[in-house]
Amino acid sequence: MLTKTDSQSAPVSAQDISARLERLPITRKLMLTRIIIGAATFFDAYTVLAIAFAMPVLVREWQLTPAQVGMILSFGYLGQLVGAVFFGWLAERIGRLRVLLLTIVLFVAMDVACLFAWSAWSMIAFRFLQGIGTGGEVPVASAYLNEFIGAKRRGRFFLLYEVIFPVGLMFAGLVGYFFVPVYGWKAMFIVGLVPAVLAIPLRWFISESPRWLASKGRLQEADAIVSALERAAIAEGKDLPPPQPVAATAASKRDTDWRELFQGLYGKRTFTIWAMWFCTYMVINGLITWLPTLYREVFKLPLQTSLAYGFTTSACGVVASIACALLIDRVGRKRWYACAFLLGTVPLGVLAMLGADTATHVLVLATLAYAIIQTIAFSLYLYSAELYPTRLRALGTGCGSAWLRLGSSAGPLVVGSIVAGYGIHYVFAIFAGVLVVGALVTSLFAIETKGRVLEQLSP
Repeated sequence: MLTKTDSQSAPVSAQDISARLERLPITRKLMLTRIIIGAATFFDAYTVLAIAFAMPVLVREWQLTPAQVGMILSFGYLGQLVGAVFFGWLAERIGRLRVLLLTIVLFVAMDVACLFAWSAWSMIAFRFLQGIGTGGEVPVASAYLNEFIGAKRRGRFFLLYEVIFPVGLMFAGLVGYFFVPVYGWKAMFIVGLVPAVLAIPLRWFISESPRWLASKGRLQEADAIVSALERAAIAEGKDLPPPQPVAATAASKRDTDWRELFQGLYGKRTFTIWAMWFCTYMVINGLITWLPTLYREVFKLPLQTSLAYGFTTSACGVVASIACALLIDRVGRKRWYACAFLLGTVPLGVLAMLGADTATHVLVLATLAYAIIQTIAFSLYLYSAELYPTRLRALGTGCGSAWLRLGSSAGPLVVGSIVAGYGIHYVFAIFAGVLVVGALVTSLFAIETKGRVLEQLSP
């Protein structure tokens, strides 16, 4: 075990920073960083789904049509599309931490605004603006956390952070079940303010990404942060092996250029991850945001039962996500995603053939499909960040997750139009077809990233 850092005897380079980060163990400092970022991500997830559990009340209070319901659910995702691209671009220029703070302030402010919405159009406007903030937070946070962790530990460490997203979805269901029937739809937005307010001051206790600093030539700042992490590891009595050299590349000296996302090997990766994002989230958000309202309006279940069924689906997604976090470093990204896409088509296909004629059939089979696809949804941020070099990581992840937003906005609109015109079972048939497309794209074009250093993945 080393008793001091290795960076003091020679000038520091970007490759030195990467090599030293690769050999770092998981320390209390890194765990604290994951918890702090997780607090913001928890609220992001809660905010995404809060409207779904407010909607069964709003439908009757505001006399909403299925088309208006679809627009309220979808425009939040369109705002997230804008936020993902804009804040991903901004994070490459001013840093990960500054952008994270901006996104948190924006979606907290719009959460307050949603409390004062008075009609469908006012809620659509506030949810769109709120979506800009929530859309920017997760991709930037994902790039940030990925840049701290070595290849061998990256999948498990990151996905145990990302589990907080489905937990936030589940918490939304829990709040909806207990609070909405008693206090009304505004309770969803009031409760959602608590973790957001806590996340803002906590943001000052973590450091900027050393990899981002090194990519901008701010090597002394990066060295100081990595040295502090090394000292923390030594103080905790953990082994600190010698850093293994990370090969330098000419590309590592280049500035961020969005056109590079569509050039060379990154072009194939970009279009592949975009298709995976879209297929996954069109299905998963089409299901989870509409299910409480479908139980209430199509199957005529009591409000509390409708909300309880929605919560059950979210909770099963959390269990599946935890299993994925613990196993994906063994199974591999590509194999897991291809199998999950294919398995998810089975319960949806059965629902389509049965006609989705009872609430029980929908609860069991839609929940099973949701849980399977949720393992892809919550881990694609890990995979996206692994596909790009530091100069493109936040931008590439943000642009990829923009297709998450397009898929998320398309899902509720598809459900709303098809339920009104044809019948619920056609929704499940279309979603099964979308998952087949996702399976084909993944099998044919996705690459495996398990256990590979970020700099090696982006030569």
